[in-house]
Amino acid sequence: MRHLLPSSCVLCGQTDREALCQPCRQRYFMVRPRRCVQCAMPIPTTAKEIRCGDCLKNKPAFDATVVATDYAAPADQLVLALKFGATLPLAPLLADMLHASVQHYTERGLPLPTLMTAVPLGVRRLRERGFNQSLEIARPLARSLGVRLDPQLLVRLRDTQAQATLPNDERKRNMRRAFVVPTGTMNHVRGAHIGVVDDVITTGETLNEIAETLKRFGARRVTNIVFARTVAK
Repeated sequence: MRHLLPSSCVLCGQTDREALCQPCRQRYFMVRPRRCVQCAMPIPTTAKEIRCGDCLKNKPAFDATVVATDYAAPADQLVLALKFGATLPLAPLLADMLHASVQHYTERGLPLPTLMTAVPLGVRRLRERGFNQSLEIARPLARSLGVRLDPQLLVRLRDTQAQATLPNDERKRNMRRAFVVPTGTMNHVRGAHIGVVDDVITTGETLNEIAETLKRFGARRVTNIVFARTVAK
């Protein structure tokens, strides 16, 4: 259908058969800076370590993080349009760019998860928004990678405050014991390498709490698969 009906690039507005035209994809999303293997923060190309100083000093519970881009213009426009503008057709586009990033890292030795899930929303926020943007990205991504997706692998026990509204030192406390693995999925978690999909990683506290929870229930490895990485501190 997309080859029969005219469309336009979501960023530049030029007529194109794809949601993101090739020039915009090339200009904004094809540069791959060297990143910390654990948290995906950019690190110098000359660094001897594959992890950043923060991860070496305070090792996160998750084992690796794959991102498609930094959370900066124009990538932030795509996230905001999906998350708060309910532009759901953008989810497969973000998934497609994430797929390319996952392939890039697996070709360099990073193992592919055996099972995937998405960061769950609380009941109130899900009711307000009407959808979980992370799950909308995870569905097409899991299909394209050939990895099983289990949306019920984790449950959010309570509606936490939005992390973006809190200072960094309060974010960990806000997320403490916010998630649990329900009885019905415990056997799926035990011994698995789980990929956790999200739209943006900032301080990593939400994803760290999820990784701690999954490992407490027996997960062997946890890889974050996130569209954009906030790099400003």
